[in-house]
Amino acid sequence: MDQIIKILTEIKPECEFSSSDDFILNSTLDSFDIITLVTELEETYNIFIDALDIVPENFCSVQAIASVVRKNGGTI
Repeated sequence: MDQIIKILTEIKPECEFSSSDDFILNSTLDSFDIITLVTELEETYNIFIDALDIVPENFCSVQAIASVVRKNGGTI
């Protein structure tokens, strides 16, 4: 989970991801940020995230992002 927070912080250093409960609802992440995040997750965890998994609910929290990584073969 720390690695995911690190990636998120690199994308948006001005945001506090550990205290936010919904990155999408709070407008912490926008669509461009999610695409950047997907690319970083794929590179970091050596996975391919299926396009069907790129939906807002899969990127609304650190736990949701970790679930997507695990679903696509990554080890957290």
